Amino acid sequence: MNRREFLATAAVATSGPILLGTTRKADEPNPVIGTGDHKYQCVHNWGELPKDYAWQTTHNVALDSQGHVYITHQGVGKQMDTVLVFDPAGKFVRSFGKEWHGGGHGIEIRKEGSDEFIYLSNTWTPKMKLVKTTLKGEVVWQAGVPECKEYEPKPDPKDSTKTQPAKFNPTNICWLPDGGFTVGDGYGSNYMLNYDKDGKLVKVFGGGGNALGKLSTPHGQWLDARDKDKPVLVVCDRANARLQWFDLDGKALAASTPKELVLFPAHAKTRGDVLLVPDLHARVSILDRANKPVVHLGDDEVWRKKVLDGFKVRGQPKEWVAGKFVHPHDAAFDKDGNIFVVEWVSTGRVTFLKKVA
Repeated sequence: MNRREFLATAAVATSGPILLGTTRKADEPNPVIGTGDHKYQCVHNWGELPKDYAWQTTHNVALDSQGHVYITHQGVGKQMDTVLVFDPAGKFVRSFGKEWHGGGHGIEIRKEGSDEFIYLSNTWTPKMKLVKTTLKGEVVWQAGVPECKEYEPKPDPKDSTKTQPAKFNPTNICWLPDGGFTVGDGYGSNYMLNYDKDGKLVKVFGGGGNALGKLSTPHGQWLDARDKDKPVLVVCDRANARLQWFDLDGKALAASTPKELVLFPAHAKTRGDVLLVPDLHARVSILDRANKPVVHLGDDEVWRKKVLDGFKVRGQPKEWVAGKFVHPHDAAFDKDGNIFVVEWVSTGRVTFLKKVA
């Protein structure tokens, strides 16, 4: 989250929760949260870190075909590997990416032919913003600021003899059916960018604003193919407090009413008929095929007001409550329907939601 968003969201009162039920007991160490077919045992602080490792701010999570869990984290100070890898039971496997320290943000994994590759969006690194690697972290492809008119240097408003470089700070990547991928420039110029399978830029759409088709911090996006005949791109238009849907050519189709479905959406992923939306405002939402709320996991208005009060709680682990989230920044399903949640907190946190219903 950048400072502008931090100040804006802290000043805005959050909407009340939709009461969709829960079975959790606050005094249980691993309480069950959720309702109906979406009940989960909440296991905080998942993953065994080696003694010489420590989480910094955890950002995103992805799984490979073997169920290994890849987590990005970002921080300052002592240089650490950006990506940490765990087996399905939470045992540490390996780490890599010191060269992206301080910039680790989005991560997704895709199978291409017989191999799997990681795609990273390294938001705050100075040059190589987009990186494709093997599962061991060996770089295959990388790219910096796009070469197109939207990202040409702009006149400096303070000095007409100078120009300012375009802002390009991508936050997440998702896949397209033709083998290409879409990048969200969430912390840069608010554009969405479609690339082909070879990493060549083919389309730019969106841009800053709050009208239909315009975006303010498009922080995450996903190919929503729940309707296989009409796949669409769902974008987490975070600072506008809404989801937007686009066709695969970038035409805006619809947008949710601000704070109706989501409060401050960070990313989105699908499994079966549901859409999973980690929300930076202290909950994880699951929407049905019609994009109606099924459950807002961890939702609690009183708790949300506390964690949004100056964002102090994100740095106070002793104040955290079992079964509640502080700032969910990404989430992902495993093959069994369990959910991994990573949070934008200063000490980092990974929560494993074990499906019990």
